[in-house]
Amino acid sequence: MPSNKEIIQEFIEAWSRLDADELVNYFATDGVYHNMPAAPVSGHDSLKPFIAGFIGNWTRTDWDILNLVEYGDIVIAERLDRTMVGDISVDLPCCGVFEMEDGKIKVWRDYFDMATYTKPLSG
Repeated sequence: MPSNKEIIQEFIEAWSRLDADELVNYFATDGVYHNMPAAPVSGHDSLKPFIAGFIGNWTRTDWDILNLVEYGDIVIAERLDRTMVGDISVDLPCCGVFEMEDGKIKVWRDYFDMATYTKPLSG
């Protein structure tokens, strides 16, 4: 079985495929995704439309891992998310904290500045 760090590395790489079904499968059935500027979302039935909703207008995304640290069931991933929203480029520095359980994401908290994401989109 891959390590928690390897699973998160695969998860981060999977974002480039923009497939909400694939991404949700990395979560435990009752897994939680907390995009810090928004309310937490839990469970596959809620996670899929949430993820599909915000990647819906993305035309491309590649996430560069700057630092990836594993300590037991905790993985911390400092990233630079490079996303194309239509033809607009958005580079978003992020830090994700993942709590893992049995090879799945139990809780993911993602920290970033929402204004860094929205400013290029506002024209």
